[in-house]
Amino acid sequence: MGHVVGLAVTDDMPVFELAVPCEVFGIDRSDLASPWYELRFAAATPGRHPARAGLSVDAPFSWPSLVEADTLILPAFSRARQVDPPPELVEVVRAAHERGKRIVAICTGAYVLAAAGLLDGRRATTHWMNAFDFAQRFPRVTFDPDVLYTEDGPLFTSAGTGAAIDLCLHLVRLDHGAAVANEVARRMVVPPHRDGGQSQFAAPPPRPRTPDALGGALEWARRRLDQPLTVADLAREARLSPRTFARRFRESVGTSPLQWLVGQRVRLAQELLETTDESIERIAHRTGFGTPANLRIHFARQTSVTPTTYRQVFHR
Repeated sequence: MGHVVGLAVTDDMPVFELAVPCEVFGIDRSDLASPWYELRFAAATPGRHPARAGLSVDAPFSWPSLVEADTLILPAFSRARQVDPPPELVEVVRAAHERGKRIVAICTGAYVLAAAGLLDGRRATTHWMNAFDFAQRFPRVTFDPDVLYTEDGPLFTSAGTGAAIDLCLHLVRLDHGAAVANEVARRMVVPPHRDGGQSQFAAPPPRPRTPDALGGALEWARRRLDQPLTVADLAREARLSPRTFARRFRESVGTSPLQWLVGQRVRLAQELLETTDESIERIAHRTGFGTPANLRIHFARQTSVTPTTYRQVFHR
């Protein structure tokens, strides 16, 4: 018998996060590695359960059977079950962990894993739209909002939607090696490994409301990102001393003036990489980083990918 993958089914599940494990583990690929995986669906009560978009899932097993699986998958759940996980499923997850089973949370499945107390002191992630909510609910978890997936011992978590593919392929890579995982990815017509994290996909934060003096200085700076700018320059435009400006800036914006400048320059670089064919050298100049090397350093720190990789993904 192959490696048994047990998937926890609940009503009103998102379809994509459910479909990815089916595609990776549920299709017979014994021509690549034999035995292949055996995928089992388990619900609170065996039977047919409704998913989203008018679909349904036939789950012939019950949740307690998940303890017998080699890998237990917690896919994304509806919001109601996400914030209030079924106690029986939480207990099953704890029992599986006590037996040393591999447990994988996809997207908001991390909520169930965290509710079981298994992520306390461990690194984890979830969809970037749930980052603040998750971190507030589970302060003992070492939450990383930027990565596509995490691995901490036998516990795995992934970011939202498409990151389910990255994590499932990673599991195949661990079990059968890179060559097999790469071939599965090739058949799925997806990259075998994506660079960077989900921060490159997250919507940029809204500009904070600032006092008139600071707001005018910030708009002045945004129009001159290609030029060398200092805190003294911004303070002079706001008609404040550099010390007072820096203090008020942090109070209003929540970061330092220099960190804000870097963030604005990276956002401009993203826009130029998406919408123009200008060279990396030219973009480095237009954004005030001066050299491609400086651009790469700061761009990677904020988006976790290089400018070239970002352009390949997002260029219109």
